[in-house]
Formats: sequence, structure tokens, C-alpha cells
Amino acid sequence: MNTEITWQVKTFSELTTDELYDLLKLRIDVFVVEQTCYYPDLDDLDRHPDTLHLFCYQESKMTAYLRILAKQVCYPDHPAIGRVIVAQDQRGSGLGHQLFAKALNVCQHVFPNEVIKISAQQHLANFYQQHGFKQCSEMYLEDGIPHISMIQTPR
Repeated sequence: MNTEITWQVKTFSELTTDELYDLLKLRIDVFVVEQTCYYPDLDDLDRHPDTLHLFCYQESKMTAYLRILAKQVCYPDHPAIGRVIVAQDQRGSGLGHQLFAKALNVCQHVFPNEVIKISAQQHLANFYQQHGFKQCSEMYLEDGIPHISMIQTPR
């Protein structure tokens, strides 16, 4: 199925009520319900004035989302990408790679020559390695799920 994808990048104050609802619903559907991970998703980082929300719609449904956090919002020395998510029915379609490539383009534009850091679910390390990330920590548990820290140095 080839549907048109509409990508957007917005700050919290630019999000419409429907977009905010859709991104929270997608995050809860996957992180809380599907992964049975009960954690405080509303951490005030979404509405930080420097946080960028990158997402797409396909046929009026939000199918991919992530947030980009400026240096000192999540990590003291690095901008970060987090809450990376693709709707279950779109996994394996390449949408995750499109999402992440777009995120890295935004980071390069907004944070030129900065090292980007992520906290990745360990089983997704290969996905992030395909985008130039390298593991920089031992495995640790975050909300009961094995994670690793990864960084990408500017190309």
C-alpha cells in the first residue's frame, strides 16, 4: 500500500490539539499498552521551548513520531533524540528509517556539528547503527527494558 506521507516538525506550542492527542495516543499504544511499560510519559520535556516534535501522517493517522531535545534538556553535553516510535501496522515498511533520516537532517540543521545521543532499546542497536550510531555504554534497565546509550558523531 503506497499512501502519501505528510511530515511535520513543530514545537510544543505549534502542535494542534489533535496532533498532541495523536502523538500521545501513539506513544501510549506502543510504549504502555504493547510493551506493557508503565512509566511517566508526560515528563515536561515535550513542552520545553527547544524541543522539536517530528511526526508523519498517512491517511489521517499519525504513523511515526519522535522528539528532538536540545543540549542540556536531556543530556548536559548533547542534543538527543527520543520517544522514537512507528505504528505497529507500519513496522517493516521502511518508515522508521525515513523517520530517523529526517530526524538526523533536522539535527544537522538545528545543531550543526553536534554529537547526538540516544537511549536505545538494546534490541534496536542494529537499526541505530545503520544511521551511524555507536554504543557508548553498557546495558542498563530503563523502565524494566534493556537499553544502551549510543552516540553519532557528525559526518
